[in-house]
Amino acid sequence: MKIIIPRGFEIGHYEDEFTGVTAILAKKGAVGGCDQRGGAPGTRETDLLRPEKMMQKINAVVLSGGSAYGLAASCGVMEWLRERGYGYKTAGKIVPIVTGAVLFDLNQKEYHYPTAEYGFKACQNAGRQLSFGNVGAGRGATVGKIRGLKNACKSGIGAATVKVAGVTVTAIVAVNAMGDIVDGERIIAGAKGKNGFIDTEKCLAGGEVAKLLFGANTTIGCILTDASIDKVGANKLASISHNGLARAIRPVHTDYDGDTMFCMTSGKKPVLNFAIIQSAAVEATRQAIVNSVRECCEYDIIFDEEDSQSQE
Repeated sequence: MKIIIPRGFEIGHYEDEFTGVTAILAKKGAVGGCDQRGGAPGTRETDLLRPEKMMQKINAVVLSGGSAYGLAASCGVMEWLRERGYGYKTAGKIVPIVTGAVLFDLNQKEYHYPTAEYGFKACQNAGRQLSFGNVGAGRGATVGKIRGLKNACKSGIGAATVKVAGVTVTAIVAVNAMGDIVDGERIIAGAKGKNGFIDTEKCLAGGEVAKLLFGANTTIGCILTDASIDKVGANKLASISHNGLARAIRPVHTDYDGDTMFCMTSGKKPVLNFAIIQSAAVEATRQAIVNSVRECCEYDIIFDEEDSQSQE
């Protein structure tokens, strides 16, 4: 599967046996947006992404495991950027603008969660060698947890690219959903019973709550694009990408999920029709989620050729 990383972005993972971090870097800045849905979010610096706020560009989106503890990983990303002179310059200081979100993967008896060191090492790993799957923020991710972890399926962090009208739209999504993952109408990962998948959505709609468990979950991700759009457009892309979640996760946006999607754009390519880019974001997100649970998904990572001349 061909994944194109648009010009201006680098991605790095770091993980241990239980959890991990994915740092999506725009060292020289990118216009950002965010849309959070679901009842259990864990986020950092999302308010500054609102269109009316002063800050126009961000330097990183950090996707992390560890629930609220994992928010500390963003501090390591800030340190890495600051040491290299990237960030918002004010009063003789540099303040990297780093936003992010976490998912719940505290699944062991002991506490295992990403620290600032994990975020720093994820940045060190950013560059040409890149993979997806059971790495980074997807290391401890699972789906279909309505009958507990023993009956859930392993997932990870997936990616997909849709290129349309000269614009690249790539979705990167760490999938840790309460619901099942579907490809079309077919469940491909989810809560298991004696005879296969139980279909979480039908169980809930049928009122079988007494037989079910409600744990901690959350799907988090980011749309990367080279579309020339402003902060309003970036927020719109983050918002409409949730349609991709709704097409691939059932149920989605529950009180037990803190689903959060970001958007980062380098603004290099003209947009003739924004609706086309919105549709591409939805489909890329859907495909990325499906890919996150495919054990044999092989990625062919391609970095924008123009970007190769500007990478440091």
